[in-house]
Amino acid sequence: MKENVVETILGAIVLLGAASFLFFLSQSAGVGARTSSYEIDARFRSVEGIVLGSDVRMAGVKIGSVTDISLDSDLYLANTRLSVENGILVPDDSEAAVASEGLLGGAFIEIVPGASEFMLEGGDELVNTQSAVSLLNLLIRFASQSGSSDQ
Repeated sequence: MKENVVETILGAIVLLGAASFLFFLSQSAGVGARTSSYEIDARFRSVEGIVLGSDVRMAGVKIGSVTDISLDSDLYLANTRLSVENGILVPDDSEAAVASEGLLGGAFIEIVPGASEFMLEGGDELVNTQSAVSLLNLLIRFASQSGSSDQ
């Protein structure tokens, strides 16, 4: 009988630890944290490295995420929809750029705020965009230029 009580107490401790771990994990991942947001659109020549759920950052701080990516078959541009937290005001002359966390890091969209007194609202388009820079293309250009200068 004593063994059953000890096993029950140990089982309860293990379950409590697992539940607290899952709670911590969900809080750190932002699961269940439903913040209200508004969506703005942006068009890029290239969104290489950006996927659904990629961060949208301003001054290095996450302010939203990418909620949709599609191809404009007429203009051959990548249409993106960015979800931005309510309370974060984005001036209408701001610039959105595809940035990278480093050589092996992921890509995100960095919004560089402008100086306009007019702010973007839900459904507006962020016109000033800067596309992703392909590291592979840069290396190929560098190699071809250095090879041609040797002659």
